[in-house]
Amino acid sequence: SGQKVCYGDFKRSCYKLAYFQDLSRRVGFEEARQACEMDGGALLSLESEAEQRLIENMLQNLTKSGSGISDGDFWIGLWRSGNELSTSSPCPNLYKWADGSISPFRNWYTDEPSCGSEACVVMYHQPTANPGLGGPYLYQWNDDRCNMKH
Repeated sequence: SGQKVCYGDFKRSCYKLAYFQDLSRRVGFEEARQACEMDGGALLSLESEAEQRLIENMLQNLTKSGSGISDGDFWIGLWRSGNELSTSSPCPNLYKWADGSISPFRNWYTDEPSCGSEACVVMYHQPTANPGLGGPYLYQWNDDRCNMKH
């Protein structure tokens, strides 16, 4: 399940946010990607500052709707395959959009991506966390282990 919002003026006319307060319903990156594809979509590629702001506004509206939304990051469609670490490219350059988009837009939190075993990307949504060096953990991106549940 999820909340679907449609617009006429963006390249992707519809977006679907799926937020589960019930931790047992949260899924890993691959499960989330498959769920989007079964729904006829794809995990989100954020291709511009404007699109990033649009999604932030959608999440703010979701939290205002009285659903009592709490901490819980959101998978986005950015990832890197582990077998590319042997290349000479710097790690941040290895991240790709799962839907094939070539947009270079990135919104990493300070000191991210940390790389290592973390190869899939979430949009932070931790309103109750104390801010870190990069400010509140809200809407910036963080690489995480792909099997984490979000």
